[in-house]
Amino acid sequence: MDKMRLVVVGAAGRMGQMLVRTIAESQDAVLAGAVERRGSAALGRDAGELAGLGPLGVAISDDPLTTLLQADGVIDFTGPAATVEIAALAAQARIVHVVGTTGMLAEDLAKLEAAARHAVIVRSGNMSLGVNLLAGLVEKVARTLGIDWDVEILEMHHRMKVDAPSGTALLLGEAAAKGRDIALADHSVRSRDGHTGARKPGDVGFATLRGGTVVGDHSVIFAGAGERIELTHRAEDRGIFARGALRAALWGRGRKPGLYSMVDVLEL
Repeated sequence: MDKMRLVVVGAAGRMGQMLVRTIAESQDAVLAGAVERRGSAALGRDAGELAGLGPLGVAISDDPLTTLLQADGVIDFTGPAATVEIAALAAQARIVHVVGTTGMLAEDLAKLEAAARHAVIVRSGNMSLGVNLLAGLVEKVARTLGIDWDVEILEMHHRMKVDAPSGTALLLGEAAAKGRDIALADHSVRSRDGHTGARKPGDVGFATLRGGTVVGDHSVIFAGAGERIELTHRAEDRGIFARGALRAALWGRGRKPGLYSMVDVLEL
């Protein structure tokens, strides 16, 4: 099979540049296009040069539809509004859409589901193998321990991250809720301030830290009577997300349209 032709959206950003480098190093994929927002200072520049690789012959464009029509897949770590737009275009082009965007609202996810009727969409709050294995462990531990153990999720990211809790923290919260057979939305506690009263049984608490250049630290704490279990993942390099996204794109090639996750990709 020919190499998979991939487009990177948000190619001038830190994650976009990492994706460009990861695709360029791959034996199974080739960079077919690079997209940035209108007005970006990176428009017209060679995506490879911007990523520190030297020229790849792929100029950064602000015309996503034309770019996607020449590709087999698109990888997207941007923002909710841009991702929804790309999802509609990827569905039109009938190509694989890998979504690593976080901070999406219910209405955004509904639009992804609609687009997935026509294209393969792989979406995850975190593309790394380690985090998705952690989520599987969290689900199993939550199911085993039951409601008598309190669940708290602590996450820290760099100072520039704009959404909270992180997509990964929410992914882990969903795993804990699934293990308990409850809806996270009904038991999620995002903040505590002042006289809050005692903790309610079954709640899943989130605590958010921001600072420095932290790539991503996540801990899920199960606190019982007289004992505590802590499951932790620390991301040290954004390359883990890029490699996971590339793996998802390659996995999605030739699949039936639908909305998939990294659980499907990794067959967890």
